[in-house]
Amino acid sequence: MNEPKTRALVVGGGFAGVKTALLLSENKNFEVTIISAEPNFHYYPTLYHTATGGAHSQSSIPLANLFEGRNVRLIQAAAEKLDRKKKRILATDGTVFEYDILVLALGSVPNYFGIAGIKEFSFSISTPDQARRFKNHLHRQLEDSRKPDLNYVVVGGGPTGIELSGALTHYLREIMKAHGIKRRAIHVDLVEAAPALVPRMPKRVGNSVARRLRKLGVRIYLGKRVEGATADELTIDGKPIQSHTIVWTAGTANHPFFKANGFKLNERGKVIVDDYLQAEPDIFVLGDNAATQYSGMAQTALYDAICASENLIRAAEGKLVKPYAPKRPIYVIPAGHNWAAVLWGKVQIYGLAGWALRLAADLVAFKDYQPWWKAGRQWMTEFETEEDCPTCANAKA
Repeated sequence: MNEPKTRALVVGGGFAGVKTALLLSENKNFEVTIISAEPNFHYYPTLYHTATGGAHSQSSIPLANLFEGRNVRLIQAAAEKLDRKKKRILATDGTVFEYDILVLALGSVPNYFGIAGIKEFSFSISTPDQARRFKNHLHRQLEDSRKPDLNYVVVGGGPTGIELSGALTHYLREIMKAHGIKRRAIHVDLVEAAPALVPRMPKRVGNSVARRLRKLGVRIYLGKRVEGATADELTIDGKPIQSHTIVWTAGTANHPFFKANGFKLNERGKVIVDDYLQAEPDIFVLGDNAATQYSGMAQTALYDAICASENLIRAAEGKLVKPYAPKRPIYVIPAGHNWAAVLWGKVQIYGLAGWALRLAADLVAFKDYQPWWKAGRQWMTEFETEEDCPTCANAKA
């Protein structure tokens, strides 16, 4: 008689959740179900490119494609409540999911820090749909007013803010040309509250990125605190900047599921886990949600999934499990076309070589979730463009 399989329930269709489900599905001891509020896997490192003319498919992969032919039950649902006693998750639509092992990897949500008007009057590019909304806004401005905004303001001097502001100056010139608008000065402003860009990295990295952005025409405001926003302006340190295009990349918060369900959190709101990424018996918390050293990076989410999955498989096979050892990620920050800053341990690489490493890293990342042939096809979308705007689409035809 066959032993009953362990019911592994994975909540979240991001880097950690998808990798965990894929790895556990390869082992005969597990019956795997993954639930995700979104139908697609979002590849966050390329969202800035999707927002500035890149293909939508570059940063969005249907989850059904990733699990095709896999022994995984995929269900679109949003988790709401955890019933620890009965070992089950209740979704917002009332569906109940039972588990023996629960893996939570729900990702983060934007944090507006209570600043008046920011949520209402700013754009985000944290999902492909938000990136498309932002891109369409840029085109509508040119169609409606026949001129670009006075100022395009990106708030947040971390990787996302740098990537977007670096790509934005070139993209705006391209679409102005496609719309037949005479070339004029474009003001892209990058606002950061800290005294340097990417403040958690070595000072040289921030300085090199700043020089690159200024060369591209980006105006950088360091040590400036955002105080509020309206439909017409952003206020920083008491001074208004006129703009109808504000992009918020300055902060994230842990998914509200954890606070609502009584998890033990640290001062940053992340879930406290043990040496095996367990928050509680039979409940694992991975990626952005866990209070680990490098939480918040896609590479960390992937690494967490591998560590947790391998330990679950070891335990199922009666082997000793291994404690989690944080692994420092490789930081790659593009700033405009054909240029990126790379921090690989103590090694720093800049320029075209950094850009080449970024492209290679994307190919490896796609391979982590798909066969080589699918990964290669996905990677090729990085060289494709996509415009919803008929004027721009006709100009490129």
